[in-house]
Amino acid sequence: MSVLLPEAIEQMKHHEGVRQKPYLCPAHIWTVGVGRVLYHDQIKLPMVRKGEYTGQIRREYPIRFEDSRLWSMEEVDELLRQDLQRFTLGVDRLCPVTTDGQKSALVSFSFNVGLGNLQRSSVRMRHNRGDYEGAAEAFMMWVKAGGRELPGLVKRRLDEKNLYLR
Repeated sequence: MSVLLPEAIEQMKHHEGVRQKPYLCPAHIWTVGVGRVLYHDQIKLPMVRKGEYTGQIRREYPIRFEDSRLWSMEEVDELLRQDLQRFTLGVDRLCPVTTDGQKSALVSFSFNVGLGNLQRSSVRMRHNRGDYEGAAEAFMMWVKAGGRELPGLVKRRLDEKNLYLR
């Protein structure tokens, strides 16, 4: 049974960032720790008002009093442990992994793009066919956000690709 490599967890912390105080991420979602969404119902709200919609939008969602604080590193690490457990189970279900590097890379990738995107990705399809070189190259298809290539995503995908090939 493969396990997550410690350097993979450190890479995820590096690429995601570690925040002890909740903040509104670029998608206007209250987030804390290593990319932990605080309120999943906030995700269902629209980003902006369109047409005749007059209801609440994401950036107007209030943070709860008990969450508006400086979280300890122990709390942040526990949230990350819980998230990694969930993503590891998802990767185990979607991709029969043969190495620690593959598992670590696939968990990092899905942590960033979501398990649904992993499920539909060329990374998964090629991996499950046994085309490991092709799967490694497919990580580099996921370097854009908002139609633009982002240097941070390029660096992250290179790190994931290198982990995958270990």
